[in-house]
Amino acid sequence: MNILVTGGAGFIGSHFLRYQLSHYPTDRVVNLDCLTYAGNLANVADLASTPRYHFIQGDIRDAATVSEVLTTHQIDVVVNFAAESHVDRSIEDPAPFVSTNVVGVQVLLDACRRARVRLVQVSTDEVYGSIAAGRADEEAPLQPSSPYAATKASADLLAMAAHHTFGQDVVITRSANNYGPNQHPEKLVPMIITNARQQRPLTIQGAGDDIRDWLYVVDNCQAIDLVMRKGVEGEVYNIGGFERRTVLEVVASLQALLGFPDSQVVHVAERLGHDHRYAVDDTKLRRALGWRPSTSLAAGLTQTVRALQH
Repeated sequence: MNILVTGGAGFIGSHFLRYQLSHYPTDRVVNLDCLTYAGNLANVADLASTPRYHFIQGDIRDAATVSEVLTTHQIDVVVNFAAESHVDRSIEDPAPFVSTNVVGVQVLLDACRRARVRLVQVSTDEVYGSIAAGRADEEAPLQPSSPYAATKASADLLAMAAHHTFGQDVVITRSANNYGPNQHPEKLVPMIITNARQQRPLTIQGAGDDIRDWLYVVDNCQAIDLVMRKGVEGEVYNIGGFERRTVLEVVASLQALLGFPDSQVVHVAERLGHDHRYAVDDTKLRRALGWRPSTSLAAGLTQTVRALQH
């Protein structure tokens, strides 16, 4: 199989590339990434000498480039990780999020339809908005709160419309809060680890009681791989985390590993329109494809700390 991974120099995309190459010895992967601030070739430096890996610097909004890559490399499936993804940045300036996360996805949809290849749209549990109680399944209404989440929901709707209108082969994954090695330091876990080591303030938004579903990045890659290979076209699959924890509980777990003092933790104002609780029901994925996360939060945080210390 020839797989095009867009945004492969980013956090989850780089782990997905590594997962494919290590688990499928005959598959070839192409990494298309425009190398914005969140894309870092250091994340995939160990793959550079692998004959089955090829990197192309390019933008998913560039229709000519996307079409050329699909044709030249005889791509069988596209997995789209390329996205502007930080909520705070989307509040400051939504325009780049609309451009990449909506327009870019439409370009991919058009190119994949012409080439007759499957598109896996990698989305997020944030499209469901804050869940007061229970868990959101794939039929739950989309109620995004931030510009970032709104653009991801828009991309999901475009993908589903392409399936219903054209019979296009698309599948969507909506995953919980990812963490792990090589994550950009603007995110909570790497920010805490990096700033703790440098004895800088550890900024927590609000009271720190917001609840997230924590999913180790490799577990997410395994789930996306299953959906890519076995998912039913036109379907959405939630990918839940191993454990639901508040931000402060995660900080406390990191404190136990790193030993920073309580005084280093500083609370700042909560972001505008913040969501208090995310929770997805991934029963569909577990039953249909036999997936379940295998990395506990304790083990995942320990592995992440070790990776960032080397």
